[in-house]
Amino acid sequence: MIITPLYAGLLSLLFLLLSIRVVKFRVEGISFGDGGNPVLLRRIRAHGNFSEYVPLILLMIGVLELSHFSAWLLHALGLTLLVARLLHGYSLAFTESFKFGRFWGTALTFGLLLVCGVLCVYQAVHAQLLLVQAG
Repeated sequence: MIITPLYAGLLSLLFLLLSIRVVKFRVEGISFGDGGNPVLLRRIRAHGNFSEYVPLILLMIGVLELSHFSAWLLHALGLTLLVARLLHGYSLAFTESFKFGRFWGTALTFGLLLVCGVLCVYQAVHAQLLLVQAG
């Protein structure tokens, strides 16, 4: 397994950056919640949204890698995830105008959920059929 760790590492750096963007407000006096601050709320959601989607998609990419799917496909999935999360995170945590990045980041993430989910189901069914044929 050499592909999934690359994207896990790159995504962890982005997660760290998003975390720092939230913590910056925390040390400035808003220690819990968003304090009614819309900028902090966007940063919290960028951070939270990342933590809601990235682990599952990375897990599925890892399963596909262990199942010996094409390296090109795995890189395409990992790179798409990285781009999606960069778009989404940047649009919410770093800008005031966030429609473009939020839309495309979300669309790409949902696309990855669909593609990775279908590929994982395919792999499970395919492996089960091979076991039945061998048995």
